[in-house]
Amino acid sequence: MRADRLVSLVLLLRQHGRLSATALARELEVSTRTVLRDIEALSAAGVPVYAERGRHGGFALLPGFRTELTGLNPDEALALLVAGSRRGAQAFGLGSALASAMLKVVDALPESYRDTAAGAAERLLIEPETDLLSRRLADEEVPDAVAAKVLRAVFAGRRLRIHYAAVDQDPKWRTVDPIGLVTIRDRGYLLATRSGEDRTYRLSRVLAAEELAEPAQRPDRVDLDRAWKDRGTRFRAGGDQVTVLVRMNPARREDLLGTALAVRAEEADPDGRLRLEVTFQDSRHATWALWQLGTDAEALAPQWLRTRLRDRAAAVATRYGASP
Repeated sequence: MRADRLVSLVLLLRQHGRLSATALARELEVSTRTVLRDIEALSAAGVPVYAERGRHGGFALLPGFRTELTGLNPDEALALLVAGSRRGAQAFGLGSALASAMLKVVDALPESYRDTAAGAAERLLIEPETDLLSRRLADEEVPDAVAAKVLRAVFAGRRLRIHYAAVDQDPKWRTVDPIGLVTIRDRGYLLATRSGEDRTYRLSRVLAAEELAEPAQRPDRVDLDRAWKDRGTRFRAGGDQVTVLVRMNPARREDLLGTALAVRAEEADPDGRLRLEVTFQDSRHATWALWQLGTDAEALAPQWLRTRLRDRAAAVATRYGASP
């Protein structure tokens, strides 16, 4: 919206002192022509913005022009800035809105608080894009148009029609009653009901969304934390679960438990290795988990899993035994 852009333009000038039309256009993601029109609109509205000519010229505000946000102390401002640095908002398509909000918070603080809070926030890095091994962390993109429609339907309490691409299925249109939104590890989920049955949809798989006119069939209040835990319990209890007997290096125990659904039994062998009976979601899950452990773990049962792992290892050996 233009009103939001005008506010952002003023705040950018407040924080940077002077910016060229090109720099403003880049920050606001608009054309330089749009920036010039916005400057004219601000001047007409009485905002003291003026142009400075020359190589290092640009647009600036008269000294002393600002808005005030009272009541925030440095710790409260820092908490807002740290919260704003988290990537979770991306899961709901709110990254640009969050950045704009943080800009307003910093600008509206008294000057003595502003430098302290902003400087402290620079000393904290929350959820970087890569880990210590330079592996890029998973990041799911949700189109802004889709996220906006889902959010409006959730907040307005209206039914939602989504074009959803489930795993290994062709995309289909579904009409759902939205309950709420959850984000975990930068992935956004829509909790909803469909024909009275609980459903959970990953936002990155929603290809399109339409807010409908009729009200959603849902309770007035909801405990999202409890709803999420209940759905997680049902998910772990469903599917074609398999139980596996594993003998392994105790140093890799936590790696195995981090992928298994449950541990049914555990004991130590005389040589110090561990023998565990663990449950996985399905056969593919079990194969993947044991393969990650390499020679640090051996599947003792069932036989089909031993065969599958042996065949996979043989195929890898054959591939690397031949000349490139």
